[in-house]
This record gives sequence, structure tokens and C-alpha cells, in this order.
Amino acid sequence: MIARCFAAFAMAVIGVSASAADLKPWKHVVIEPKGDAGFMLMVGARDFASRHGLKLEIVPMKNGALAHKALLAGEVDSIESSPGAAILAGARGADIKIIGCDWPGVPHGLMVKSTIAKVEDLKGKVIGTNGGGSAIDVAIRAMLKKHGLEEKRDYTMLEGPLPAMPAMLLEKKADFIPAVLPFSFNPKLKEEGKVLFEQREALGVTQMIVWTARKSFIDKNRAAMIDFMEDMLRITRWYQDPKNHDEVAKIASNLTKVPPERFGWLFTKQDTFRDPNLIPNVEALQRNVDVTYDLGFVKKKIDIKNYVDLSLVQEAAKRVK
Repeated sequence: MIARCFAAFAMAVIGVSASAADLKPWKHVVIEPKGDAGFMLMVGARDFASRHGLKLEIVPMKNGALAHKALLAGEVDSIESSPGAAILAGARGADIKIIGCDWPGVPHGLMVKSTIAKVEDLKGKVIGTNGGGSAIDVAIRAMLKKHGLEEKRDYTMLEGPLPAMPAMLLEKKADFIPAVLPFSFNPKLKEEGKVLFEQREALGVTQMIVWTARKSFIDKNRAAMIDFMEDMLRITRWYQDPKNHDEVAKIASNLTKVPPERFGWLFTKQDTFRDPNLIPNVEALQRNVDVTYDLGFVKKKIDIKNYVDLSLVQEAAKRVK
């Protein structure tokens, strides 16, 4: 998930903020905010949403199920998480729309102990996952099913946060884990484990993360949300500009307490693909959702176009040259 809000740059974009008394609270959920080395936490660095009268509060949550429950209960205003739960909720009649994304696809490697040679060798093993129904989880189950393996009958799933996955493998708590950046750079992980297959081999192009809000919230705060998306477009592109890389590495270092020289990969071709237009890959997402039907997560096929509204980010893009 993208480093959304470089503090100094955000202030330059935002300009003068509204007075604190005039700001309307806006709660935005992030999932496992340090699951990608902590960059999600930057979104609240300098109250950039105050430009359009909102006081943004970042609410970290453990998983997408909790986030969507809070969203639908009206406890928060927007969330960022795996698209699966959003689409399922929408299909059940929930007041929900996908409004954009910054993390369409990732080069996740699915790693195993070096003694495991092929997918079939995972029979009787413990499989690490970051949560049932997540995009990574669906990819794992899809690949194992292709090779004749079913949960409970042939293997056991063990849930854990993404940053803990390397330790789960190295400490022999799991035989197989999803390895995501930057944790996949762990030298001991490379020494004692190996990539058995990559996520794209199971699902093809994937749509990993989406931004979601209630339709009623969008209707009530449309102008402010377009301003928000405009700022996000500008900030995203600033992060992706190679000339800003050294400064971005310092921001990441300050947040994670890791030396800046370790972030040479960040926002480069070694990193996860970040869409500069914040547009989700709807076709890929439809294919991913079709896989959840094939795996039995849903009882009937779903047309995701019914639960997507990209008009906010498209309108914001007209302001950004």
C-alpha cells in the first residue's frame, strides 16, 4: 500500500487549513498499517484532509472483516482493504462502493521450506495466511486446489499478520507462507526458504487493495471527496518521481526506524506496482471474484460493476495535469 502523505509535500499541496473548530471528523481505516513497512500510517501525517474541511483520523484494524463491519455500522467513513469483502457486502445489499485504489497488483512470492519441491508436497503441512478470503489467501487456496489439495482434508491454515510470516516459517510454525515486500528481503528467509510459486501464477493479474466508502457518505461529501482524491493523485505521483527517492527513503526510515539506505527498492521496478491514476483494474478484479465463486466463497457469480464508482477519481484527474 502506497506511502500516501509525505508531510512537507502534503502541506505544500494543501495550503492553509481550516480552523480546528470547523473541521468535520472523518475516520479512515487501514488494515495492518505496518504490513507494508508502515507506509499506510503516512496518510495522517499532517492532517492533509483539512484542506477540504475534514479532520482525518486513521483507524488501524486487524483485518478486512472488522473494517467492513465498522464501515457498514457507520462507525467509520472510508476504508482501505482487500476488495473481496466490499464486493460480497455490496452483493448482499450493503450501501457500499469501491472508489479507487493505489495497489492493483503485487509480485507476492509464496515461500516454503527449502525441502519442499512441489505444491503436492504441501499435503499434511501448515499453510500460513493473512486471513481467510483475502486476495493472498484466495491465491493460495486456488493454487492448492489446482493440485488436488483441500483445506482441512489435506492441509491446515494458520493465520498471522504479514510482517510475522518470515518468523512463522523460520521458527517452523508454518511450512508455507506468503512473502511480501519488504519482509521478503529478509536474508535468512532467502537462505532457509524458496519461492514455490508466485501469486500471479495462481490468479493472473490481481487487484489487491481498494478504497471503499458508503454510497450515502459519498453523496453527502462528494465535493470534499473529489478534493481528497485530487490530493492523493498529486501525492502519489510525487512519491513515484525518481528525483524524490532520497527524500522518500528518509520518510520511510523515520516511520519504520530502519536505515534509509535499506529502501533503495521503494517506488522502483523492484517494488509493488502503484497505479499513478488510482484506478483499479476492474477486469482483473472481476476475474479474481470469479475465482472466489469457483472456490465456494460465494454461491452465485457477481458483476462487480454494480459496486464500483470511479467518478470521484476521474473527476479529480481532470484537475491534475
